Amino acid sequence: MTQTLALTLGAGWASGINLYATVLLLGLLGATGTVDLPPGLDILMDPLVLLAAGFMYLVEFVTDKVPGVDTAWDSLHTFVRIPAGAMLAAGAAGDLGTGADLAAAILGGGLAAASHVAKAGSRVLINASPEPFTNWAASFGEDVGVVGGLLLAVSHPLVFLVLLAVFLAFLVWLLPKIWRGLGRLFRFIGRWFGGREERDAGTAGPGGGPPG
Repeated sequence: MTQTLALTLGAGWASGINLYATVLLLGLLGATGTVDLPPGLDILMDPLVLLAAGFMYLVEFVTDKVPGVDTAWDSLHTFVRIPAGAMLAAGAAGDLGTGADLAAAILGGGLAAASHVAKAGSRVLINASPEPFTNWAASFGEDVGVVGGLLLAVSHPLVFLVLLAVFLAFLVWLLPKIWRGLGRLFRFIGRWFGGREERDAGTAGPGGGPPG
């Protein structure tokens, strides 16, 4: 039961950070016999699913390290990671009944949303810095975290659940700071564009021509 819970919550949490790495890793673990996946996740071992997940992971691996492009990618994947996290969590719950499947989907979708918001919001703030190295470090750290977290969930589920609780407590502290940081960033951008419009208007004379 502990392993089922860890896999359920781990699938949802990891999907919010990197869905394709999650699908690829779980599929490979099942296909190689390292882990006995629940029946609801057997589809992940299909060669076509593995190829598609591997290809999309490579695409994300590149785009996730380009400042600005990663934010656009995250924005689009708001509509992918969260429902996919709910589906994977429901599949990981196994044959515990319809109620358990729905509860797993709710928890998995909620965890996917929380981890996705934390990732996407922090990336916007990181991209405010002109140097790309922080962005690369964050991207590599996320990939390592997803792989390490899922491996921990299947090998040491109790340890993973404890660390997940720590992560959630950290999110409670972090998300308000990200929200305030985004607010300051957007206000700065708004003032910058407003000042630019005023400068442009000041350089133009009556009727839009140059000043007399």
